Amino acid sequence: MSASLPVFPWDTLADVTAHARSHPDGIVDLSVGTPIDPVAPVIREALAAASASPGYPTTAGTPALREAAVAAMARRYGVTALSEVAVLPVIGTKELIAWLPTLLGLGPQDTVVVPELAYPTYDVGARLARAQVLRADSLTQLGPQSPTLMYINSPSNPTGKVLGVDHLRKVVGWARERGVLIASDECYLGLGWDAEPLSVLHPSVCDGDHTGLLAVHSLSKSSSLAGYRAGFVAGDPAVVTELLAVRKHAGMMVPTPVQSAMVAALGDDEHEREQRARYARRRDALLPALRAAGFTVDDSEAGLYLWATRGEPCRDTLAWLAERGILVAPGEFYGPRGSHHVRVALTAPDERINAAAQRLSA
Repeated sequence: MSASLPVFPWDTLADVTAHARSHPDGIVDLSVGTPIDPVAPVIREALAAASASPGYPTTAGTPALREAAVAAMARRYGVTALSEVAVLPVIGTKELIAWLPTLLGLGPQDTVVVPELAYPTYDVGARLARAQVLRADSLTQLGPQSPTLMYINSPSNPTGKVLGVDHLRKVVGWARERGVLIASDECYLGLGWDAEPLSVLHPSVCDGDHTGLLAVHSLSKSSSLAGYRAGFVAGDPAVVTELLAVRKHAGMMVPTPVQSAMVAALGDDEHEREQRARYARRRDALLPALRAAGFTVDDSEAGLYLWATRGEPCRDTLAWLAERGILVAPGEFYGPRGSHHVRVALTAPDERINAAAQRLSA
């Protein structure tokens, strides 16, 4: 392949998926973090009301959308000093992450740092730009290197680990001393369970200065809008302006009806609280069932997943669960350190979650 891309990981699960589907009571698919809950009426109504939009959408986003994003970041996450010109809608955050190194003009001379256990698209995006990739979780692992771009992800996908304020401040200070751009993937920021996640743009992290910082936010999880491809990036106005200029040329525009739906989603906190409660309920059912079945659940203090192990190779655990009709994601998808873990998603209907808990307890 032109950028030496890896095999799409989910394509390797065909056999184990078929085995799980053969369970007499059907499969419980906890492998992918795909939202399955209804889209709130207030969002659907906004989408429908804007459906008569024959003209091209604005790449920068409507003023209403940028205002709603700034207000939501302040109200929900305590982010201050964020200007509307420092917000840019994206066609789902996976798109932004996959193309960010290319949009920034990175190439073989640049190094992109990704977490040791990470969403695979960080690595894929660097490969598309033909940049070098370095997996590291601590600054000491980087040695004298000065990468161009560093991804951080808190709460983490897949582990659910939350980076504390001291850690975040240290990373921000280190990056600024070296002129390194930080892209903080904050798609699970509103799903803190045993810890309270912070945005990299929070004043306790960056002292209200967003220079060299990007925060990537998705409405897929908080508002069940994965099918809408609705997200945005916010932070350093100079970098956002640069991204806007390139995206105008490339035609990377969020459809006008989707922008209207995003305004509704960002302005309504009630549906977000209801969605959070659904995930909390499912977590409360699955977590004790996994532990009772002999699993150790590591990290998992926030986010949409449980990071679990039986102390064996992850493909063996995958087969053990498939025998019980439960499909999960092997930890090796997210990096070599995940070879003995599996990622268990909370994205299944309550009935299926309860079925999984019962099968684990049998």
